[in-house]
Amino acid sequence: MAEQILTPIIHLIMFLISSLGYGGVLLAMAIESASIPLPSEVIMPFAGFLVSQGQLQFWGIVLAGSSGCLLGSWSNWWLGKRYGEQVIRQLLRRYGKFVFIFEYELDEAIDVFHRHGEAVIFLSRLLPVVRTFISLPAGIAKMNFRKFSIYTFIGSFFWSLVLAWLGVRLGENWAVLGKWFHRFDAFIAAGIIFLLIWYPWHKIKKQRRYQRRRETI
Repeated sequence: MAEQILTPIIHLIMFLISSLGYGGVLLAMAIESASIPLPSEVIMPFAGFLVSQGQLQFWGIVLAGSSGCLLGSWSNWWLGKRYGEQVIRQLLRRYGKFVFIFEYELDEAIDVFHRHGEAVIFLSRLLPVVRTFISLPAGIAKMNFRKFSIYTFIGSFFWSLVLAWLGVRLGENWAVLGKWFHRFDAFIAAGIIFLLIWYPWHKIKKQRRYQRRRETI
């Protein structure tokens, strides 16, 4: 079930970037930063691979990726400011399960924002999971839009830069590493299948624990 859901997501990412180039990078990263699960850990390395093949320019994909993050984050900031915490919680409770977005992730982002303040907007862009949700509590808290945008873009720029560089390096060594990778095909395939199953199962399990805790309060 999980593999059937997530494998098409990876294919969608590859299709968007291969078809639209920089626009595809921008669109995919905007979707991810709007808390819709398109993993940037796939988006930017694949774009970096295309750079190594001479199809895209390095700084072009970095700017497209960080700009996309900013656009997606703006949407979450606006949702948080416009509708507030309670409406967002209701939406997550009703519809989040269909896209593997859960209420406990909002709680984690709110907790991080309250404990570390506005500067965490920059730092969180370098962290998995929280990076896509931190814009919601920023909007709920009505953080200054200009400051939010600056912190978000700078953090997203570094995140996109690192992932793009990894993709380029992988591309440059693809032919050399290829003769070694085929020896471990079965092991690699088993690992991928494990992650495809474990990740959504882990999120569902955490959400169920979260719900049980709320019921006992």
